[in-house]
Amino acid sequence: MLNYDIVIIGGGPAGLGAAVEAYEKGVKNVVILERDKYLGGILQQCIHNGFGLQEFKEELTGPEYAQRFIDKVEEYGIDVMLETMVLEITPDRIVKAVNSEKGVFQIKAKAIILAMGCRERPRGAIMIPGTRPAGIMTAGTAQRYVNMEGYMPGKEIVILGSGDVGLIMARRLTLEGAKVKAVVEIMPYSSGLTRNIVQCLEDFDIPLLLSHTVVEIHGKDRVEGVTIAKVDENREPIMETAQYISCDTLILSVGLIPENELSKQAGIELDPVTGGPVVNEMLETSVPGIFACGNVLQVHDLVDNVTAEARMAANSAIRFIREGGFKKSNISVKAGKGIRYVVPQRINVDNIDKRIKFRMRPTDVYNNAILAVKSGDRYLLRQKRLRLTPGEMIDVNLSKEILKNADEKEGIVFLVEEG
Repeated sequence: MLNYDIVIIGGGPAGLGAAVEAYEKGVKNVVILERDKYLGGILQQCIHNGFGLQEFKEELTGPEYAQRFIDKVEEYGIDVMLETMVLEITPDRIVKAVNSEKGVFQIKAKAIILAMGCRERPRGAIMIPGTRPAGIMTAGTAQRYVNMEGYMPGKEIVILGSGDVGLIMARRLTLEGAKVKAVVEIMPYSSGLTRNIVQCLEDFDIPLLLSHTVVEIHGKDRVEGVTIAKVDENREPIMETAQYISCDTLILSVGLIPENELSKQAGIELDPVTGGPVVNEMLETSVPGIFACGNVLQVHDLVDNVTAEARMAANSAIRFIREGGFKKSNISVKAGKGIRYVVPQRINVDNIDKRIKFRMRPTDVYNNAILAVKSGDRYLLRQKRLRLTPGEMIDVNLSKEILKNADEKEGIVFLVEEG
């Protein structure tokens, strides 16, 4: 049995940020467990720029951003176990893992930080009818093929879904000589960042077809084309509008799912909307001493926000070790009208130092709206927001003084009101 103060599961941006923060705050008996053969996670295949504007005040590529933290991990001598698969986490914070060097082994942790990231939603999750030819893949798979393996997934491409990875791959594949015929989105708005819609689609004259979806895939050995159609307000296809687009590749960018199989095994309560753990103001899950951050908690837009959340998780883990626990959360945090979810989902004001950041996503596009925070009939906050869109996460900072006005029975509700 190995012993560590903090065990971090995942060596991507969340895990790296948490490890560096813990070390710099004086907790040096830390280990990162990473199933891949290198650190950095998904950032290693994100060779486009746009990372680090908040964290480093400069524009970096994904590998450059990751390397900043990898260099610190190496400089500090933080323990790292690569090609190590975590098999199980127990509620009493024992981690069972396996690798080629140690075989199956166990680690006793004073605190655990979950930083496993997320995975892409596959074709099976969206049930597109048609044949099963080659040439259907997720946007992340296509990104790895092009940026890391040196393969082109196809020449004539249709992208289903307007998530950020899909938008970025529309540009990347165009630059590599492919013809991206359309990005098809079932919702009436894009689920990606506005900057990516402009820089990746509009700048390259790639059509974005909103309120459309793929209704059939054609081809036997290889994709030969897809049939797309408009959808109604219930997202049901209007078959009279169906049209055929010839292509040899269909790329899916239809959402990301937090990687929480280990969390389920540990008996951690999961949020049915985010797919990640339910956490309190310390980012502590329902199992004491186990914390979550990054895309395993909620899918983020910006890696800079992942790093900020990882720092918070590390500081909470340190505080847990030193204090032995926190006061139980007694105030629920809920999503009201116009808000899809809120993280954290419960709080105890006594545990908060000065202020706390809530993160959430709206359910629709709103212009000139009011973002309101209520407890019962009382308003805790009303903020004018020029634009809210599901593709961009909302941050709301609330001070401890404001939160003291929350009613314990009523809880706190975030909602969107007309401006």
